[in-house]
Order: sequence, then structure tokens, then C-alpha cells
Amino acid sequence: MRAYLQLMRLDRPIGTLLLLWPTLWAIWLAGHPSVYITLVFVLGVVVMRSAGCVINDYADRHFDGYVERTKNRPLARGALSPQNALWTLLVLLVIALLLLLTLNQLSWFIAGLALLTALIYPFMKRYTHLPQITLGIAFSWGIPMVYAATIEQFPLTCWLLCLANICWTVAYDTEYAMVDRDDDLKIGIKSTAILFGHHDKLIIGILQLIAVSCLIIIGLNNHLAIIYYLGLLIASLLFIYQQWLIKDRDRNRCFNAFMNNNLVGCLIFVGIFFS
Repeated sequence: MRAYLQLMRLDRPIGTLLLLWPTLWAIWLAGHPSVYITLVFVLGVVVMRSAGCVINDYADRHFDGYVERTKNRPLARGALSPQNALWTLLVLLVIALLLLLTLNQLSWFIAGLALLTALIYPFMKRYTHLPQITLGIAFSWGIPMVYAATIEQFPLTCWLLCLANICWTVAYDTEYAMVDRDDDLKIGIKSTAILFGHHDKLIIGILQLIAVSCLIIIGLNNHLAIIYYLGLLIASLLFIYQQWLIKDRDRNRCFNAFMNNNLVGCLIFVGIFFS
């Protein structure tokens, strides 16, 4: 059971939370924060994040054993077989389908695109230096899906929210990739951390600035209260703190910078919620 929990990353919920926050932003900004919609999307986030982790570990089962951070994952250490992973994936996808059937048909189309993105993401790191962008797109499908399920329209706020989330995701996942950069170079895995090279900190800062700018425009367009901007200000200060953490590119500090983004997502949601 412990190995299955590790396979789905339920023992480390940071990825689920980073996927959940933008989805909650969208639910409240769309103006339909009902218990029903919120419950379906929260469960959907947990299930699809777990499915994404299973897909990723299955695809990387021959590589994870050579990376310090991933060498103890269930498939890498032999605690579960590839067949165990595929059966787990099937169960998760069936649960996701049952949740999806409670939403409208427009949501189904977007969910199909989200699943396709999740399937190709693990292979992007082998053929391109931009897997983080693919992850950003994968982590953003929940936003238009919320708008499809609630108002069946895609206003400017929806697309600004997608852009902000993609930039934010690429920024924090680059911080995450900086942890593995030395190992990835040895085994031929690609990432934005490798692509950006010595400009990594600068580009992360630019991406964070774009994300904050989009969120400011969203606040103005939706006439959000001052508490939203206060939350956004504190989140911006956390981005500056992350820049300080990654300044020497130390593995542990880069990982701490990545983890700090959970608080960023939470602060933005609190600002939206109380607005």
C-alpha cells in the first residue's frame, strides 16, 4: 500500500496542491463556487495528478534509478512492477471518467486535451528542453475546463489566468529541475534548467513578473478588493525570496524555493476568496 501511495505521490501532495490552486482560482473567478463544482474539480485534480505521476514513473522507470532524487521511487527500486502501474493507471482513469460524466460535453473535449498532454509530457524531456512548458500547459487545462463546466464561455480572465499559470509553472518547475540538473546532464535528460543555463535565475524572474502582471490585470478587470492585491504583494515578495534561495543554485535551496510556491498559490486564492 505504501508503494502504491508513493507511485501516485499521495505521500507528497505538493504537486497536487500546485495543480489545485489555479483550479480554485478559476472556480471563484468564474463566479460559480458551488459545493458540487468544487468537489468534482478537487477530486478530479487529485485523481488526474495521481494518474499523471503513474504515467511519468512508468515512462521513466529505466531512468529514475540513476537520479538521486528519484532512485527510491517504487518502479525504480522494484517495489512495484510495470504491470502494477498500468492497472493503477486504469483504475484512476475510470474514476476520472466517472467524475467527468457529471459535467457538460464542452468539459469532455477539454478533458481529452488534458489527458493527451499528460500522456506526452514524460517523453518531452527526452526530445526537447521544454518539458516544463508542457507541464505548464498540462497544469492549466483545469482553468478553461472550469469555465466550460460553469458558464460555458471563455472570457479574457480565463486566458490571462492560463498565461499566468503557465509562466508560474515553468518558473517553479525550472527551480525543481535545477535540483536534478547534474544528474540529468549525465543521463541525457533535458529541461529548461539546462536550456537556460546561467540565465536560469533571470528567466525565472521574468516568468514570475509576467505571472504577477497577468494577475494584476485580472484583479482590475474583475474589480477585486484590496485584499486580493495584498495577497498578490506578499506572493511577489515570496518570488523575491525564491530568487535569494536559488542564487547559488544549491540543490536543497532550489528545492525549498520550489516548495515555497505552495504558499504563493494559497495566498492568491485567499485574496480571490475574500474579494
